[in-house]
Amino acid sequence: MRPYHQIPIFECGEPLMEIPLELFAVESPHPYKKLGAPYGEHSPYYLRQSVIKNLIQAQNYLNFLHPNWRIQIFDGYRPVGVQQFMVDYSFAQAVQERGLSEAVLSPNQRQAIWEAVYEIWAVPSLDKKTPPPHSTGAAVDVTLVDDVGQIVNMGAPIDEMSERSHPDYYANSNHTNAQHYHLHRQLLRDVMLKAGFQRNPKEWWHFSLGDQMWAWLNNQSNPANIVTARYGRFV
Repeated sequence: MRPYHQIPIFECGEPLMEIPLELFAVESPHPYKKLGAPYGEHSPYYLRQSVIKNLIQAQNYLNFLHPNWRIQIFDGYRPVGVQQFMVDYSFAQAVQERGLSEAVLSPNQRQAIWEAVYEIWAVPSLDKKTPPPHSTGAAVDVTLVDDVGQIVNMGAPIDEMSERSHPDYYANSNHTNAQHYHLHRQLLRDVMLKAGFQRNPKEWWHFSLGDQMWAWLNNQSNPANIVTARYGRFV
């Protein structure tokens, strides 16, 4: 259970719609699809209707501050089956990166790796009360592309399983480019929050609007105005 799972969901029934990708930057083919993730009838470039509307607002705010910059859509809607696929893939990658073999992992090694995986990845739960954020169509992973089409360096790639993924990791770092990385992350945060999104406290790239995490973060910052989630698992 995550803290935001205590938030009740009152599904509003809003449709899942295709993101107008011509307004944004996008990686093609999609990184998870390249790995064989089973998306089915909906692509990862779908979100709830109002979430898309607010994402366009964020793009407009970015254009005001930095003409010709774009928000790059990394990942949007993610069925639970894809969530399970990526959790399993990330576990296998983490085992390999540590020079270990899954067949001979000790219980402590296995536990440590699963903890690292679930630091980044939501549990692929089928319980309607605890949906993975992306399965609601209300969460989106994004970064920025500058006016010459280059991906802006955020100091860590999306999905990296390390403390560098924490949004404020570079705020007080002695790294040579720490100030630049932090300012880039702050810019992304500012345009997304101005459009009504909330950012995952542990991932610089993950933003949501209308799901349990969004409601929980809103309630943390504004306890006088309690909100609930309006998007549950789509399928």
